[in-house]
This record gives sequence, C-alpha cells and structure tokens, in this order.
Amino acid sequence: MNGIALTLRALHHGERGLAKELTVIAERHSTEHEVHHVAGDLVRWSNEHCRRLAETGQHYGLHLDGPSPFSSRMMSNIREHTAEAVGRRPEPALLLLRDLRELHLAAAGNSLYWEMLAQAAQAARDSRLLDLASSCHPQTLRQMRWTNTMIKNLSPQALTSL
Repeated sequence: MNGIALTLRALHHGERGLAKELTVIAERHSTEHEVHHVAGDLVRWSNEHCRRLAETGQHYGLHLDGPSPFSSRMMSNIREHTAEAVGRRPEPALLLLRDLRELHLAAAGNSLYWEMLAQAAQAARDSRLLDLASSCHPQTLRQMRWTNTMIKNLSPQALTSL
C-alpha cells in the first residue's frame, strides 16, 4: 500500500471519528442550542467526506466504508435527559469546553491529512485527489474555526465561575 492509500485510509478513519464525536457532543449538550444544532450540521460534512473518501478510495484499491450510522436512539434519549437534568451548572460548561477541545484537535488532525493529500495530489498530478481535497478541506477548516470560536466565547465564564 502506498502513502496516498495510507493517507486516504487515515483520513477516512479520522472523518468517521469526528462525525461520531460531533454526534455524541450534539446530544450530550442538547441544552446548548448552538452546539446541538451546529454540531449536527457539521456531522453531515464529515459524513459526506467519508462517502467521498470511500468513493475515491476505490480508485486506489481501497475498500472504505461509508459514513458510520452511529447514534442509537436509546443512548440519544439518555444523553438528552441527562443534559436537561444537569442544565447550566458550571460542571457542564467545563465538560463542554473539554468536548470542544477534543473536537478541535480531531478536526486539526483531519486538516493536516487533507493538506498532505493535496500536496501528494499536486506532486502526482492527480486531479481526482486534488479535487477531493480542495472541496473537503475548507469545510474541515470551518469546523476548526467553529470550535475555536466556541472555546473563546465560553472559556471566560466557565473557567472563572468555579
């Protein structure tokens, strides 16, 4: 397996993991409406990246699954009720900051893989890979900007109100 195939596989794994984390966080923090709704939207981007990576991977001899059908309804209900019960105490704010940090790091890892893939595509003059990276990487960068903005907005109150 060459480096491009390894990078496609790693990126696919990273996008599936990010989609899973986003789903869990959207449900865990359902009382934080912006987090709940935006994270849900961002899941769709990562799922689309997975689909496109799986499709492209076939041209490089890879069998990659599509998006992960992650969230079970029972776990979703439990997380939603827990989020409602906990409400807006300081501890959930710290948990949210930790979750946003983890999302940011996952998206940053994916961003690096997209950049590596784009560079390899340019070197190999592979327009298929370059098109893929050029269309998906900006969405990953937007995922990172959102987590960074949320962390900047939530940190002052969450960290000083203990």
